[in-house]
Amino acid sequence: MQLNCHPRRGRLLAALLLAGLLLPAHAATSPKELLAAGSADEAIQTLEQQISHSATDAESYNLLCRAYFMIEEWDRGITACEKARNLDPQNSLYHLWLGRIYGEKADRAGVSFAAAGLAKKVRTSFERAAELDPTNWEARVNLAEFYLDAPGIMGGGKDKARAQADALLPLNPGMAHWVLARIASKEKDTAAAEREYRAAITASHSGTRAWFELANFLFHANRLDEMEQALRTLESSPVDRPDSLMDGASLLLRTGRDYPLAVRLLRRYLSSPVEQGPAFKAHDYLGQLLEKQGDRHAAAEEFRAALSLSHTYARAQEDLKRVEH
Repeated sequence: MQLNCHPRRGRLLAALLLAGLLLPAHAATSPKELLAAGSADEAIQTLEQQISHSATDAESYNLLCRAYFMIEEWDRGITACEKARNLDPQNSLYHLWLGRIYGEKADRAGVSFAAAGLAKKVRTSFERAAELDPTNWEARVNLAEFYLDAPGIMGGGKDKARAQADALLPLNPGMAHWVLARIASKEKDTAAAEREYRAAITASHSGTRAWFELANFLFHANRLDEMEQALRTLESSPVDRPDSLMDGASLLLRTGRDYPLAVRLLRRYLSSPVEQGPAFKAHDYLGQLLEKQGDRHAAAEEFRAALSLSHTYARAQEDLKRVEH
C-alpha cells in the first residue's frame, strides 16, 4: 500500500525529527538504554528528574548509582546505591552494585582505617547478593575476587574463593575456570593458571571474554607475540561480553601492537556498546589510536565524541587539548 504524503506534512515531520521531538526507533531513550549507550550525562539528568518525582523508586537509584560508577564519582554513587538497597533490601542486584562501588572507593583509599571499613562493606554486600540469589553468577565472581584480593584479617582467603569457583561451575563454567586461574596465579603456579585460562575458552565455547583473559595473562607473562595472536583470535570469536572487544583494543594500545586490529575491535564494539565498557572510553581509545597513526583530525573527533557522552571525562579532555595544539 502506498501512502501519499502532503508536502507540508512532510516538511513538518522532517522538522520534528530534526528537533528531536520524534526519535528513531533505535534511539536511546530509557535510562537503561542511555547507560548501555554510554550516555552518562543524559542518563544522570534523566534519572535525577525521575527521582525528583518519585523518591521511593529503588530501580532509578540503582541506575543512578551505575551512572556515577561509570564516570567514577564514587561518593555520589554510593549514596544512590545505598538508597536503592535500603528501599529494596531483598534485591540481589542492588547489593551487588553497592559492593562494586564500595570496592572502587576502597581501592582508592589505600591502606587505611577507611579502606578496612569499606572492605568489610564490600564483603558483606557481595555475600548478601549471593545469599539472596544463589544463581547470581556475577555476585559469585565478584565475591571470589574479593576473597582473593583481601587479606585474611579482612575476610579474604583462597579456600573461600575456591568454594565460589565450585558454586560457579554449574552456573557459568567459563567464569569458574577464570576464578581457578586467578587462584593458581596467586599461588605462583603459572602453568596451572594458563591451563585454567584455556579451559575457560573451551567452557565458554571460545567466547571473547575468555580470549581476552588469556591475552591479559600472556601480557603479564611478557609473551607479547602470543598475546597478539590471542587477540586476533578474539576478533573472530563469538561475542559473549562486548566490552572484551574494548579491553582487547586497550591492551594493544598499551603495548604498541597492531593498531589496525585495535581500531577494528573498537569500531565493532561501538556498533553495539554496553554499560560495562562505557562508549566514551571506547571513543577515547579510538582517538588515541588514530592519533598514533597520524590522523589528528579524526582523533579530535573521537575525543569530542567521548566528551559529548561524558563532559567530565578528564582523559578525553586532556587528549583533545593535546591534538588541538
